Amino acid sequence: MTPLPVQPAYHLTDRPEQHRWLVEGLWAEEAVGIIGGEPKCCKSFLALDLAVAVAAGVPCLRRFAVTRPGRVLLYPAEDALHIVRRRLESICAAAGTKLAALDVQVITAPSLRLDLEDDRARLADTIARLKPRLLVLDPFVRLHRIDENVSGEVAPLLAFLRDMQRHHAVAVAVVHHAKKGAGTLRAGQALRGSSEFHAWGDSNLYLRRDGDDRIILTPENRAAPAMPSITLELNQHDNALALESSHASAPSPDNATPKSLDDRITAALAETGQPQPFADLRARCRIRAATLYQRLTAMIDNGCVIKSPDGYRLTKN
Repeated sequence: MTPLPVQPAYHLTDRPEQHRWLVEGLWAEEAVGIIGGEPKCCKSFLALDLAVAVAAGVPCLRRFAVTRPGRVLLYPAEDALHIVRRRLESICAAAGTKLAALDVQVITAPSLRLDLEDDRARLADTIARLKPRLLVLDPFVRLHRIDENVSGEVAPLLAFLRDMQRHHAVAVAVVHHAKKGAGTLRAGQALRGSSEFHAWGDSNLYLRRDGDDRIILTPENRAAPAMPSITLELNQHDNALALESSHASAPSPDNATPKSLDDRITAALAETGQPQPFADLRARCRIRAATLYQRLTAMIDNGCVIKSPDGYRLTKN
């Protein structure tokens, strides 16, 4: 019998490995996780937006960059294939790309049950052959015949997906429902069924309704600082229907782009002349949350910026 590998504690690395993103700020590279929310929260739209972004190398939600695009393997277990195509075409139109240019491979089998050994083997063979960078399964409830409330039944299915991630270096995004009326619960705790779902994910995206039109997206990453929640809207432009960040600003022309992060922050604060919450300021600047916090702290120390209960503002407007 081969013993387990061990290493003296003082040989362990003294600094974390650089965090790598599949989709900047939203989904870590080779991460498994849940896209969760109550019914009618646009979970499938978000999953397809993620798929388009990774396959085309365009920003997810027109905001979150993809630096290493690649093939996507998609299994839409709930929606008719013509609906999936129409949604993908709409997202492509919003993202400025074409469906025919995407390397999104769609599993068209009428059923796929992760609790059946033959189906698991077929999925594993498909992943091994196509070598996708991202696997999207939508939704989990259509992928089994188990009791989702029983940890002992859920855990083996999630363990299989984790095994696929490790063996094939593929990120796995599973769409899953939240409990009805769970808006007051912490995002991960609102997921329907066993607590295994929340514990399993490296990257999770939680959606909830805030009124009729607004959707709140809360990203959660195991190995990265928490990002503020983002407000989304399902918008239609011509015939294109796609999710968009309601606070996203249009890119500046090249000749008007500030030269430094501090210049971008100063320009964003000067634009309104009013205190701006961290999330709104980040959306305007398009800067990673940790980087923005670091620069704001330095600007406060230098006397350029003031922080108040209403947000951040310039010392002199």
